[in-house]
Amino acid sequence: MANQTVTNFLTLPATTTLNLYNDRIGDVGAQSLGNALLHNTTLTTLHLGCNLIEAVGVQSLGNGLRHNTTLTALDLRGNHIRDIGAQSLSVALRYNTTLTTLNLRSNKLGDFGAQFLGDALRLNTTLRTLNIGENVIGYVGAQFLADALKYNTTLTTLDLRSNQIGNIGTQSLGDVLRRNTTLTTLHLGCNLIGDVGAQSLGDGLRHNTTLTILDLGVKEIGDSGAQFLGDVLRRNTVALMFCLSIPCLYLKYLI
Repeated sequence: MANQTVTNFLTLPATTTLNLYNDRIGDVGAQSLGNALLHNTTLTTLHLGCNLIEAVGVQSLGNGLRHNTTLTALDLRGNHIRDIGAQSLSVALRYNTTLTTLNLRSNKLGDFGAQFLGDALRLNTTLRTLNIGENVIGYVGAQFLADALKYNTTLTTLDLRSNQIGNIGTQSLGDVLRRNTTLTTLHLGCNLIGDVGAQSLGDGLRHNTTLTILDLGVKEIGDSGAQFLGDVLRRNTVALMFCLSIPCLYLKYLI
């Protein structure tokens, strides 16, 4: 049934949005869609979340994306593309000039996957939103992404929530916030970030004039971290919104 839906799509001349969420099209369906993207000139939004797509399927999608000139949003959340799938998408993003939103949440991406995506961000000039939350990216992957943000001038939203970047990875992101001038939203909740990580972010935010939303959503931040972030809030010249989950006794530092 799912692959019949894909086949039907191939015969529709003016489809702009295709939602196949949880249709279990697998790699075979993804390959058909990838081939279609090579020639399609109308589709702008493609939802493929929870479809059992793995590296083989995403390789075909990446090949189609490399040549497609109309797709602006691709949702691949909840599949199994892993690092090798991220590599295929990375190659596509180096050439694609239209995609603005890419959702890779919950795809078992690790540090190598983050490295591949970071390499793409160095060269890509159109992607605005990247969601790689709920993966297994550690501090090494965060360092690769932070390094890419030194050169990228278009990404405005980065979602890294529910990974494993820790204080070391957060330090790398804090450092890049000193110089990045395009990122406006950064989600870092559930990443084992403590007081040291909070201070690193605070140091970066003292020099940043563009970030408006910082979602930490962590319970590991203690007294000193909350105090440091509160000081940043009072001094920062941007209307910065913190999203935090910290004990009530620390709220006095943020007011």
